[in-house]
Amino acid sequence: MHKIISFLQPIVQFNIRHPFWVVAISVAVAIFAGSFAVKLTVDTDIANLLPSTHPNVQALNQLQEQAGGETEMRVAIKSPDFEANVAFAELLAEESLQLYYPRRDFNFFNRAEFKRDTEVLKDNALYLATTSELQEIIEFLEDEIEIARQEANPFFVDFLDDFDDEEEEEERNIDRFQDSYDELIPPEYPASDDSTLVILTLYPTGSQSDIRYLEDMFEVYAGLISRLDPASFHPDMEVQFGGRLKRHLNEFESIMDDVFNSFALGISSVILLVMFYFWFKKLVNYRRGASNKQRHSLFQHIIRMPVPILIIGIPLVISLMWTFGITYFHLGVLNTMTSVLFVILFGLGIDYGIHFYARYIEFRASGDGVEQSVLQAYQKTGTAIFVSAVTTASALFVLMFADFRGFSEFGFIAGTGILLALFCMLFILPALLVIFDRWRWILLIKRSDDVVLEPAIRRYPYSRQIVIFGVLISVIVLSLSWNLKFEYQFGNLEPVFEEYEQFREFASGVNESSRRNPAYIIADNDDDVFEVLEILRERQRSNPNTMIHDVEALQERFPPNQELANEKLQYIAEVRRLLQNSFIVGQESETLDILRRGSQTTEPLNEDLIPEFLKNRFTTREGEIGRFVIVYPNQGLSDGLKSIAFKDEISEVTLENGRVYHAASTSIVAASMLELMRAESPYMVAATFVIVFIFIYFSFGNLRWSLIALIPLIIGLLWLFGIMMIFGLKFNFYNLVVLPAVLGIGCDNGVHLAHRFRDEGKKNMWEVLRSTGQHITIGSFTTMMGFAGLLFTNHPGLQSIGVMAVVGIGMTLFTALTFLPSMVQVLEDKKMMHD
Repeated sequence: MHKIISFLQPIVQFNIRHPFWVVAISVAVAIFAGSFAVKLTVDTDIANLLPSTHPNVQALNQLQEQAGGETEMRVAIKSPDFEANVAFAELLAEESLQLYYPRRDFNFFNRAEFKRDTEVLKDNALYLATTSELQEIIEFLEDEIEIARQEANPFFVDFLDDFDDEEEEEERNIDRFQDSYDELIPPEYPASDDSTLVILTLYPTGSQSDIRYLEDMFEVYAGLISRLDPASFHPDMEVQFGGRLKRHLNEFESIMDDVFNSFALGISSVILLVMFYFWFKKLVNYRRGASNKQRHSLFQHIIRMPVPILIIGIPLVISLMWTFGITYFHLGVLNTMTSVLFVILFGLGIDYGIHFYARYIEFRASGDGVEQSVLQAYQKTGTAIFVSAVTTASALFVLMFADFRGFSEFGFIAGTGILLALFCMLFILPALLVIFDRWRWILLIKRSDDVVLEPAIRRYPYSRQIVIFGVLISVIVLSLSWNLKFEYQFGNLEPVFEEYEQFREFASGVNESSRRNPAYIIADNDDDVFEVLEILRERQRSNPNTMIHDVEALQERFPPNQELANEKLQYIAEVRRLLQNSFIVGQESETLDILRRGSQTTEPLNEDLIPEFLKNRFTTREGEIGRFVIVYPNQGLSDGLKSIAFKDEISEVTLENGRVYHAASTSIVAASMLELMRAESPYMVAATFVIVFIFIYFSFGNLRWSLIALIPLIIGLLWLFGIMMIFGLKFNFYNLVVLPAVLGIGCDNGVHLAHRFRDEGKKNMWEVLRSTGQHITIGSFTTMMGFAGLLFTNHPGLQSIGVMAVVGIGMTLFTALTFLPSMVQVLEDKKMMHD
């Protein structure tokens, strides 16, 4: 590595001679890159965290192309007067469809759903029943006739106890049809049981990924409601709108707010720390100079406090502009995990500037000139900076080989940012040092000959005890590592939006259904639809732990050809015949009345007679009935393990002819993402560690020094795991992304200290800790502060990244300042160092 630094030294010398040209060209390129960087947006769609070639992602894209797959907007209207609610909803629906969006030249909404025409469904209910439901109805009627016949027999004895199980099975059979009937034929209006609340559903024309469109739509819609004046319909009328579509916008706005807030907090804290540290360091070195040369007052030192921020900050901002300009051209967007990388890279990149600038101050205070001090700092610090930066970047670039885009995109942006920060600190920062020092904005004078900084040769106290204690704790943590947990509850990683929760509470009690989070399988033809249905139902029957609640397809309820229609009409004719049986023809029963009315169909129904509200979930964008098989889970999918179980059961369906279909839903994509991340994480962490070791070994050329440099990383990570177990912290698919990054970052401290320990010679530990120990402490603190901004975000997932990074980097710093020098002291006592 030292040869590389020596090879590149002519660039530094050129920059020293032409500092203004170097800075001007760098800033110009940064402005150009920044003009594209500001166009980056955040994509919150988790489906885009999987590779586009993933079968479930492809299935979801196909579903969105054919059916739209967009989230509807719900409007809840509440007042004591049901008629007033209906009147306002009908007017609102009419006006909503007229709202025009000039920016995109289309109406905001393309469809509204409120009043349901259910009469035709009630008249033809059995025609929309499935074949199995019709068979169960016939069995039910036959049993009813037999029971009525037996009860009509004067010699009949009711042995009720002997037939409990049979009757319960009969009840379940007809109940299945009743459940389907209730799903197919809802009330005329979507209203609450007390009729004080009605729901209007609107389907947006634009995409939910168009944030500007959503913002404009909600703003215009609020104005529409205000203009229609709900109070004129009833004084107590209250209208709210939103649902998951509004939540999607809230999530985007929340993430953007978190990004800017964490940026402001992280950057400001880093700036203050660096500014005060270097102001104090320069002031101390200035006071050590000859008294007759100390011509500047304390006030003059104070007004120069921002100078270190400019010297280190300008190259850093330039590198960030380059990084995110490249990101715009390569990726186009940020995801939830990479959205916070600006502040993280600020904290990481500034570390290299701190080491360079701190060493420059030391060389200037020793009496070297500006150019000589710059070259000395480059030669003495450049190797350690280069090794730590390249090691960190390489560890991050390993993530690019992951299929999980949360890993790969994080690795690409962070690795690129580290390398560009290294370049700017090694080659642009020297130019700035020359400019500011020549302008007398860096107040340094030669240290007085009367001030002698003799290196302390004291032993590191309690070194053996610290090593024994540290190893013992590490062994205990390693033996208990199986207690580390993973967070599978997606809900615990999502922010709670008060506005969304209030709307859910306000709109509750209408259209409540157990059929939620459906998955879709799009078949190529009607025969495949029926085969997929049978395969999934067989899985449901044969699996005692099935996650399938129900499976449906419109082709099963509305026959797609004449043959199937005639078969269904024959079943209906048999139901009519049984209903005319003398034993039940006069029997009064709500169930029998439903069957009598719904069994009057004698010829195939025209598709146009099916109400839109029933066809909607089966209809393509073009308005045609699609070949959709819809699968409903029997439990909520907020638990990642249940989501994975549901995915495993239905994700892939292979037909007898070898054709394979894949299920599509955001829940299945989330489950696939979780599985992929769990599978790749161990390999990514292992590969990162191997890369770190290879680079460190290549740098030191010695196994012993390489292992010494790795001590803070290995012991620090083990102590991180111990803290996680003590406080009940869990891994999740957010903070796992940052674990390989912590591996790369955590090696920096060991690399810098090990280089200084080796270069300074035997028994010079306190001198190394006094100088380099300060630098790694400030560098680690700036990195931690960059991540610490995430601790104050509203997003639990982003908070977990901050916690993992701050604790992990903090532990590697702590072990670097305690365990590593203790180990070096023990090895020196055994005469195993510097040989």
